[in-house]
Amino acid sequence: MTDAEMKIAMDCSGFVLLSDVVPGIVQEIRYFSTFNFVGDRVNGYEEPCAIVTRETARALLAVSNEMNVMGYRLKIFDAYRPACAVRHFVMWGIDDLDQRMKPFFYPGLEKQELFAKGYIAKQSSHSRGSTVDLTLLDMKTGKDADMGSPFDYFGEISHPGYKDITPDQLSNRMLLRDAMLRNGFAPIDCEWWHFTLKDEPFPDTYFEFPVSSGYLKR
Repeated sequence: MTDAEMKIAMDCSGFVLLSDVVPGIVQEIRYFSTFNFVGDRVNGYEEPCAIVTRETARALLAVSNEMNVMGYRLKIFDAYRPACAVRHFVMWGIDDLDQRMKPFFYPGLEKQELFAKGYIAKQSSHSRGSTVDLTLLDMKTGKDADMGSPFDYFGEISHPGYKDITPDQLSNRMLLRDAMLRNGFAPIDCEWWHFTLKDEPFPDTYFEFPVSSGYLKR
C-alpha cells in the first residue's frame, strides 16, 4: 500500500482511553517524552495516555486479569500512534546527522537498517489502533519484569525467541507472549513487546487524530 492509497481517518468514535477499561494499567508513553529513539516528543502525542480501539481494550482487560492473578500488572509504552507520528519517524530516519539516541536504542545498527530490518515501519499497525507495545510490572518489587532488553532496543537481543539471555528473562517474555496470544493478539518476530489484535476492527484504516483524552471526549 502506497501513501496515496492509505485510507486516513480522523474519526475517533471507535476508540477509548485504555485506563477507562483496564483498572490499574500502568502507562509510560515514551513518545510523549524525550526518552525514545528519536530524542524528542513525537508529533501527535499531546498527552501521555494510551488510546486503543474498544475491541483491543476488552482483550487487554482479559490479559490484565490473568496477569493480576499471577502478581503482575500490564505496563503500556505505546498504543494508538497517529499517522503523523510515523511520518515523524521517517523524517528522523532521513537525517543522518541526528545520532543523539544511537548509544541507547540502536548501537549496533545504522538508521537505514532500522527500517530495512522491520524495527520501524513506514506504515505502522499502531496507526490502526489495535497494536500495543507493553511489558509486565512485578507487583511484589514494583519494577518491570526483566525481559533481557529494554523497550525499543533495536537488535537481535530483542527478538522474542532470542536464546542468549537468562532462563528467567526468556520465561518472562514467554509469560507475556502466551497471555497475549491466548487473548487474541499476534506477535511479530523482531520485538518482544509488540502485539496486534488479530481481529482488529480497522484493518485498512490509518488514523490521524492526536493522542489526547480531550479529543476523544469532544
